[in-house]
Amino acid sequence: MISKLPRWVEYGSFVLALVAGLVNSVGLLGFQHQSVSHLSGTATLLGTGLINTTFSDTLHLVFILLSFLAGSVISGYFLNGGSLKLGRNYSGLLSLEAIFLFGAIYFLSNDSVNGHYLASAACGLQNALATTYSGAVVRTTHVTGIFTDIGIMLGSKLRGEPFDRRKLTLFLLIIFGFISGGLFGAYFFNLLKFQALYIPASICLLLALSYSIYNIKANQ
Repeated sequence: MISKLPRWVEYGSFVLALVAGLVNSVGLLGFQHQSVSHLSGTATLLGTGLINTTFSDTLHLVFILLSFLAGSVISGYFLNGGSLKLGRNYSGLLSLEAIFLFGAIYFLSNDSVNGHYLASAACGLQNALATTYSGAVVRTTHVTGIFTDIGIMLGSKLRGEPFDRRKLTLFLLIIFGFISGGLFGAYFFNLLKFQALYIPASICLLLALSYSIYNIKANQ
């Protein structure tokens, strides 16, 4: 449940949603309008592409999907169990996400589609990293489920059930973070092109460092 989460989870979720919004906006502006932080649109494009596009374009979409899956597999391997605990390789996975984004910058700057795959893998890794905390689903790379959950909460409130204000706060922070990431991503992409990905990559490294320091202090 959300009530069991440490208070820093709200701030971490906001920052991770900001990172995802940044990466996705660069994807939409620079990868031929290709989203990488979530797969619904990509899966739809793949379905339509089986009829309307070339084999190479269809294969590209397949690799986007598989890259996201591969990032999720990496998190799933290193984060056994669903509850949030210290010392669970969060710093290492955040650093790996940053490495994927740095790699994406290199390939994208050299007109290689491998950059698309690395960016998608970074988002898959992050989404799996943040998905399950003590049985509560927290996703930071897309907001469809968040809006759905808010709608369910409001409907339940209208029916007279108790309203979880902390849960609503968490969801609103994720939405605000994702939209803010899109805003900053668009701004910096206009200035820096694919070099704008240095910003979310650096944020991931700062998060990894902050978590490591928090972990050390908590275990003293």
